[in-house]
Amino acid sequence: MSWERLIEKAFEGMEKSYAPYSGFHVGAALLGKSGKVYTGCNIESCAYTPTICAERTALVKAVSEGERAFQALAIVSSVGADGGYTSPCGVCRQMLFEFCGEGMPVILAKSKEDYQVVSLGELLPMGFGPGKLGKERAGCE
Repeated sequence: MSWERLIEKAFEGMEKSYAPYSGFHVGAALLGKSGKVYTGCNIESCAYTPTICAERTALVKAVSEGERAFQALAIVSSVGADGGYTSPCGVCRQMLFEFCGEGMPVILAKSKEDYQVVSLGELLPMGFGPGKLGKERAGCE
């Protein structure tokens, strides 16, 4: 799947975002090793703590459907076109690191034409993963 198509799927996910408090709408598209794409959006709560990010929504959907290995992730946001690229928060980076290797591409996009690709390892250097506990990673390398 092309990066542009994965970005398009992330924008489709963002359309379902529920962000009445911040107005910061985020969409994510996670490409499984199976070829299936799992979309996610951020879902806010007025109590803020229960809020979940788009990246974790996509990951939780994928894992709950049995997918454990991933090829790439695209992230878009409602402020991307006006400012910089939106990258995953620390909690999302840690959850992704549970299933994805340091080399997994993460596409940060403002549009299908304007994006940059970084690795998960660049986003979470010296990440704490299953290997630190003597366990093998469930997902991709």
